[in-house]
Amino acid sequence: MKVLFDTSVLIAAMVEAHTSHDSAFDWLRKAKAKEIEGFICSHTLAESYAVLTKLPISPKISPNMAQRLIRDNLLSCTRVIALTSKDYNSVIDSLTGLGVSGGVIYDALIVQAAKKAKADLLLTLNIKDFKRVCPEHSLSIKAPS
Repeated sequence: MKVLFDTSVLIAAMVEAHTSHDSAFDWLRKAKAKEIEGFICSHTLAESYAVLTKLPISPKISPNMAQRLIRDNLLSCTRVIALTSKDYNSVIDSLTGLGVSGGVIYDALIVQAAKKAKADLLLTLNIKDFKRVCPEHSLSIKAPS
């Protein structure tokens, strides 16, 4: 099974204090064990770094620790799907057609990466936002359980 991870699930998997840690970590463990094929969108790397280094937790996650978490937990077991300018234009066209605006474009880019990877499943903790930008339901979108 091909699974694309949203940033929300990856942060939950890497931060033990997160309320969804156990279920998210189990999916990341499956990717590490090669029980599933794990994928992430290229901008998820930057988003993960930004979120990890700004989380309101104690002790704070330093830039060095965030780098290690990303390298050891994401890059070691997932394939990064890079988006092209054609992909970005396609997403903008799609959102324009749906009449959708704002920051939801970042979720739409992750959907585009999932489609590009031919993923069977997109894992997210923000199902409603993703279903808004993927109305054709050609992609299974669910929360880790």
